[in-house]
Amino acid sequence: MNSFKFLLDENIGRSLRDALSQQWPDTVVWAVGEPGVPSRGTLDPDILLWCETQQFALVTYNRASMPAHLKDHLATGRHIPGIFVLRRKMSIGQIIEALGAIWLTADPGQYADQITYVKPPEP
Repeated sequence: MNSFKFLLDENIGRSLRDALSQQWPDTVVWAVGEPGVPSRGTLDPDILLWCETQQFALVTYNRASMPAHLKDHLATGRHIPGIFVLRRKMSIGQIIEALGAIWLTADPGQYADQITYVKPPEP
């Protein structure tokens, strides 16, 4: 079993978490706003700190400010397992397939300290 864990930011619907957990039952997928994770409205730099301490990769749609937040996070000597930025036009099925492939094949540290822009899987 892979130890890669995902935190979905607050702008991603809970239906994705449920569908991902159903398709890949061994994945650990939590969402901002649930018990034990940052609450809704938590600032992105604080979410990155939480992801670092809890060893969760962040899944987000935030293309605008996340690169700057990651740069600031790394500049302070901090680290993160990874950030996965989704395309808004991807279907839930495409997202599940893409994240499932990452979860199944990720080597420890492969996505660390970087942003990966998730694309729909090739047909």
